[in-house]
Amino acid sequence: MKQQLHQKQVQRLILAPALQQAIKLLPLTNMELIEIIDTELSQNPMLEIEDETEDIKPESERQKEESDADKKQEKAESATSSGDEGDSGRSEDEADFESYFNEYFDNTMRTYFVEKKEAPSLENFVSKTISLWDHLEWQANLTFFNETDKAIANYIIGNINEDGYLTVFAEDVAQTIGVSPERVEKIREKILRFDPVGIGSLNLKEALLAQMEYLDIQDEITRRIVTDYLPLLEKSDFSQLAKALSISLSAVKTHIDAIKALDPAPGRKYSQEKTFYVVPDIIVSKEDDELKIILNDEGLPRLRINKFYKQMLTQMPKDETEASRFLKDRMKKAFWFLRSLNQRNQTIYKVAKYIVDKQKDFIEKGMDYIKPLTLIELAQEIGVHESTVGRVVANKHIMTSRGVFPLKYFFHKSLAGDFGEEISSLRVKERIRKLVEQEDRDNPLSDIEIGEILAKENFRIARRTVAKYRKQLRIAPSHIRKRQYWMEETQ
Repeated sequence: MKQQLHQKQVQRLILAPALQQAIKLLPLTNMELIEIIDTELSQNPMLEIEDETEDIKPESERQKEESDADKKQEKAESATSSGDEGDSGRSEDEADFESYFNEYFDNTMRTYFVEKKEAPSLENFVSKTISLWDHLEWQANLTFFNETDKAIANYIIGNINEDGYLTVFAEDVAQTIGVSPERVEKIREKILRFDPVGIGSLNLKEALLAQMEYLDIQDEITRRIVTDYLPLLEKSDFSQLAKALSISLSAVKTHIDAIKALDPAPGRKYSQEKTFYVVPDIIVSKEDDELKIILNDEGLPRLRINKFYKQMLTQMPKDETEASRFLKDRMKKAFWFLRSLNQRNQTIYKVAKYIVDKQKDFIEKGMDYIKPLTLIELAQEIGVHESTVGRVVANKHIMTSRGVFPLKYFFHKSLAGDFGEEISSLRVKERIRKLVEQEDRDNPLSDIEIGEILAKENFRIARRTVAKYRKQLRIAPSHIRKRQYWMEETQ
């Protein structure tokens, strides 16, 4: 055996850097795209932001600048036709390259100014809310003074999840800290009485019992329900619960009301959940009985090629220097970045237009008129790959008169009706939800009965499909709904 070198010719699909950049821009939201643009502006001197003050110049001044630009253009053309040596050596490729960027170039030098902004008032800043773990550590510092006890408490607090339950056992904590499990359990029992009460519990039963002890609930039947019959309570099997406890259904309701006052997730009191506001990427408005699509570019800077560096590049000698190579490289990158941004906008517009044309009846009339749509169908219609459509619809939202929807909302499976037409699964789910809302509370509809009603309305689906859609809508089965209705009516 010996090492040898072999030459082999193979074909591989390799994505060019420019294509990789275009693909990366597709799934970005406007906020994420602003960060990419800022990064590109800081790294590429060939790019700059268009000066907004140019759009508000007086008409007379704009006409004067245009006439001056025309005169300069005529002089340049006459110099070229007379055989000017400065331009005679330029190749046709360079001329085409320059003409491609004419839409990004301006013909005037701009003055830069710094806008003075007042500092925001401190009253506009909101203080950071205290987290669950900070709140527990503060109580632990006031409770435990021994260093080992503090270490045990901090380890326990660090392994409490957002719901307030301990995710490790006392034996694991004892082995890590190097103490006995009994000592860990004593520390944990004290933490159970911290605010919120029941924090650090191992399961739901322990959390509820800790809260009952704190609230001094001495009712023995209520305690038995929590200790022995939580599975029946979770299933809303009140009849079996009353039989097991040998009490009436009305008495069961009284004890269950006391349990409902307890918190099954004590840690949620200090939840750090934030409200995220959706900024639509596409806006659909109706003008003259037609739906108009507008890409929301608010906040996105408009870019162009820097005129100063562009002129510097054209005036450089033909000999390759480090400066000329640098400017050419940056010019090429700027060109591809602008082209990628333009391609991104065009692709998003094509996808949005097809969706709006397809779902026009839904936007104008409502859920009963929504139509099924798949990524493959849209990709074939606009002439792109399915993965490209998947990137476009990711993290994008569209605002219509019907509301703001993620683009993914419009992609769902279709069901065949009795007359061969395609029916959206979203429409079927909405119909199931309305049927459950309008059902007789004494006799809730079963999955078979819902399927029979849908079949009469041209929604022919199997019972297991009804059950699947019902679970996706988070609707309980008929027998559990009946028990829940009974509990609500006896309140």
